[in-house]
Amino acid sequence: MSSTHDYIKDNRNNKIKIYINGKYFLRKNAKISVFDSGFLLGDGVWTSIRLHNKKILFITQHLNRLFDDAKKINLKIHKNKKELKNIIQNTINKNKMITDVHIRIIISRGIKSTPYQDPSFTITNPSIVVIPEYKKPDDKIYKKGIILKTVKIMRGHKNVQDPTINSLSKLNCILACIEAKKKNADEALMFDINGNIATNNSTHFFYVKNNIVYTSKGKFCVKGITRKNIIDICRKYKIKAKEKDFKLKELYSADEAFVTGTFANVIPVKKINTKIFNLKKNYLTKYLRKLYLEKIEE
Repeated sequence: MSSTHDYIKDNRNNKIKIYINGKYFLRKNAKISVFDSGFLLGDGVWTSIRLHNKKILFITQHLNRLFDDAKKINLKIHKNKKELKNIIQNTINKNKMITDVHIRIIISRGIKSTPYQDPSFTITNPSIVVIPEYKKPDDKIYKKGIILKTVKIMRGHKNVQDPTINSLSKLNCILACIEAKKKNADEALMFDINGNIATNNSTHFFYVKNNIVYTSKGKFCVKGITRKNIIDICRKYKIKAKEKDFKLKELYSADEAFVTGTFANVIPVKKINTKIFNLKKNYLTKYLRKLYLEKIEE
């Protein structure tokens, strides 16, 4: 099976320096306390960013989302956006990185005095971790595409656990991924509570019908940065794009389908359940990926 995060192994990653709360550690020495809120409870937020030709792609959008998500869970980050951006840039400089780098920024609520969920038991500032890795997508994924299977695990109600927050509590998506893998799929295609298609377990879903690009309304999705960029590209180049509620049955008459994500940008879908797509005819998917790759060179 494939994955939307298949990458080419790079031995330089053995010697990367990881930022943890103001200090740098080699990969083998990078550790966090067992009393950290992220480890104990999955209490925190995160984002991932690409470094491409010395440029941190869409960093403003990523940091805006990160701080918005932190606010939603009442987590006050003790660094402002400019300071956090400097931390990310300094980590890149420390590792002398230039391009094809995937950077994970993790912010937990901080260290607990004891293993308990109440935030008042947190005794430190939030923990900040920046993990930069040399990660270049495996080009094979763009040629062979991925397989999606629908699963029983769904994107839940906002009042249970808000599915729009990119939180460290990813059990919902992990269980969806496990279910999909058991069905020999690469990722899970997840429903929302109303029976509409919402998103995948780690990427955002689009389909094409009669040269119109469709995606969900985003009410049950993390606010995907690449997702938004693809929608913006469609509007810029006069490609019809619609955010709407849609059922699974609509996908069975679709012409193309693809997924988006920070790591691998735009990946074609070759199969959804029993529906097979002809990847030799996914013209709009290829065109949108071409436009995205041009955009990141601007």
